[in-house]
Amino acid sequence: MIKLIKNDLKTCDVLVDEFKQTIQPTNPEKLLFSGVNGRDVYNITAPFLDEGDFIIAGRVEERDSEDSQVYFFVEHNGRWIPREGAPIFDLQDPFVTRIDGELVLGGVETFPSPTIEGALGWRTIFYKGKSLASLKRFAQGPDGMKDLRLVELQNGSIGVLTRPQGKKGGKGKIGFSKISSLDQLTLEVIEVAPLLTGQFKDEEWGGGNEMHVLSNGLLGILGHIASFDKVGKRKYFPMVFVLNPETLEYSDLQIIALRSNFINGPAKRTDLVDVVFSGGLVRKSNGTAVLYAGISDVEAQTVTIQDPFIQYENEENK
Repeated sequence: MIKLIKNDLKTCDVLVDEFKQTIQPTNPEKLLFSGVNGRDVYNITAPFLDEGDFIIAGRVEERDSEDSQVYFFVEHNGRWIPREGAPIFDLQDPFVTRIDGELVLGGVETFPSPTIEGALGWRTIFYKGKSLASLKRFAQGPDGMKDLRLVELQNGSIGVLTRPQGKKGGKGKIGFSKISSLDQLTLEVIEVAPLLTGQFKDEEWGGGNEMHVLSNGLLGILGHIASFDKVGKRKYFPMVFVLNPETLEYSDLQIIALRSNFINGPAKRTDLVDVVFSGGLVRKSNGTAVLYAGISDVEAQTVTIQDPFIQYENEENK
């Protein structure tokens, strides 16, 4: 595999300045949803195929609540509507992949915090099945961990992206491990996954949202990097990097869009205006890619960008 060069750790501000010198995203579009009783739909997946239909999974909730459900939508006359007969899960922030011929769905489950009265805890839950209709719960992540992701590697093993917080991960850092089958996805495997050090300043944080297996076996990681501004407002930026799953070498983080690249709209709260949460990336044959994202914890939008991974596929596979 090609060697990845890792340079100095960079803050959000530095990455934003670098992004502004690149070819900017184009063609922003809002996705329109119906059939959810006026609730917001955001933090969507990219479209995936299930029994002949292209499906988007999305987080559905009232504007003044975080009591969330995951719905599955199909497009009809320019709008996305709930797929008839599809399951509904009491989860946040869905993600999907395919492993060993099966559909794998994940999301974040909330529950009353065992230590803080009136607060919520959270964990990542995993389902698998031949289709949406046959999904069954098979695993869960550690309490307090979001942004767990899985991918089937070229050799049939499974890459596991983690994001511990606290003593090991601070505000949130990315880890990676490999397992040979979904049966090995245990709490211990997740908790001991080594960190990719040097990606985030201690006062900032990030996580992975989707993994793409590139033609040369490298992993293209779509994720986010986040920080607070001077007045305490959250700033979330979609970012990418490339990871060698054998050596754990990885490239620099690269921001691929800003909130200003999308269409203006409402926000769930005033501190969430500048939030873009990466949902999925659809790579095109013409060297571009479509980014699917949650916007300001209210809406779902897309934007067209330059394919951020093609440069790594164009290099010789060593």
